[in-house]
Amino acid sequence: MNYLEKLKFSADSFGSIVCMGMDPVLEDIPLDRGPAGQRIFDFYAAILERMHKEKVYPAAVKPNYAFYAQYGFEGLDALYRLVRIYHAAGFPVILDVKRGDIGKTAEAYARESFEFFDADAVTLSPYMGLDSISPFMKNYPDRGYYILNKTSNKSSGDIQDVDAGGEPLFLHVSKKIVEWHRPGLGAVVGATYPAQLDAVSRIFVDSGKEVPLLIPGVGTQGGDVADVVKVLALGGDVRLHRINSSSAINFAYKKYPGMNFAEAAVMAIGELNDVIEKCISHETNK
Repeated sequence: MNYLEKLKFSADSFGSIVCMGMDPVLEDIPLDRGPAGQRIFDFYAAILERMHKEKVYPAAVKPNYAFYAQYGFEGLDALYRLVRIYHAAGFPVILDVKRGDIGKTAEAYARESFEFFDADAVTLSPYMGLDSISPFMKNYPDRGYYILNKTSNKSSGDIQDVDAGGEPLFLHVSKKIVEWHRPGLGAVVGATYPAQLDAVSRIFVDSGKEVPLLIPGVGTQGGDVADVVKVLALGGDVRLHRINSSSAINFAYKKYPGMNFAEAAVMAIGELNDVIEKCISHETNK
């Protein structure tokens, strides 16, 4: 299957469009034995085991490279092993690396992401233009490539909202994504900016091309699921998109004193699945 087919298949298989971010913070992992890498691995392996027990799942996972690399080789080893067990369970793995270089360097980054880590998709910066994107698409045509478009962070407007010929730069990037399009090319658009998400989505829907969205910002950052689903319902195949939640799932045990961390994480996934399903049903039945 190519990446778009994997997205649709996993959405159908798991009854979800949630993406679970996997961003380990050692101080927040309630396991006090073993080296850092092993604790990280055991933490996410336990969550996966609980998913199987409860039969509650996301439809993708998104480990952030930096959260593992900060712990050196043992952190990267944990990432390597986690990608494999989540792959084996049927989840598309989006490696959040935000690469943005050209030529041989971009080719090396692509090889690391897709051959060494065996990710299904990556996040990429468009700041250096198509030269920084094409090595990923050309050499690995069946994978996914999410371009940073309108990100969820507060200062994203410092650059992304700058006027670029009568429209904000992020809309210019959206149009470039359509221009560069090939199956698997998608966009990162934050839930914290629903009006901008709507504007970006309309460009993709009007293009007639399948552009999968990776939507961070719900949960801890305050993005509203109902606003996101309202946009996704405007057109296209909702199964292509992933609504990401990281710390609100990873460390959900903090909301439930006395509850096992894995049980709490899976409960948070189930709750987010339910909210999304209700919002989709509401929009469909309008």
